[in-house]
Amino acid sequence: MFEDTYKTITKVSKGLFKDRGSKFIAIACPVKKEEDVKFKLAELRKEYHDARHHCYAYQLGFDKSAYRVNDDGEPSSAAGKPIYGQILSKDLTNILIVVVRYFGGTKLGVSGLINAYRSAARDALDNNIIIKKTVNEIYELSFDYPLMNDVMRILKDEKLEQLSQKFELSCSLTFSVRKNDAIRVQEKFKKMHGLEIKYLRTT
Repeated sequence: MFEDTYKTITKVSKGLFKDRGSKFIAIACPVKKEEDVKFKLAELRKEYHDARHHCYAYQLGFDKSAYRVNDDGEPSSAAGKPIYGQILSKDLTNILIVVVRYFGGTKLGVSGLINAYRSAARDALDNNIIIKKTVNEIYELSFDYPLMNDVMRILKDEKLEQLSQKFELSCSLTFSVRKNDAIRVQEKFKKMHGLEIKYLRTT
């Protein structure tokens, strides 16, 4: 069976770490796509425009297929990687963590920086709520009105979430089904003569 669940955060949260005058503010944000990441980064750069560094890491997709780390001028692997390490340690996806640094005048060294970025990111995650979500597939059904009751019975029996509908002489509706249940549900609909089922996307 395909692992059809993933863990993510539910809200924006903050974390804080201080060391020898330097202040590290971490912001953890739920995101779904790269555009969300770009938008959030631009927003935070504006909000913390006077900070020395805006380092970040993100991971996207239920299969964790997209990720990136950025040190934003800090020594290589001293910022983005430790932030990303916290995302991995909690097995999260669809998440962006940005840590902004206000320099306090004393250099912390690479190990000091790694500890600071890791600790700030961990604090932001500790202040959030982590939830498990299912990977769902979205399908569209097209059928003639007389099949309506049979279609609705399957939707009800399988506890499928209906997303949209258009009921006229020829009807269509979209529904969401958990990935591991998708093949069984498809087979049920395919047995209905005069009904078409079309896969749209995975969310």
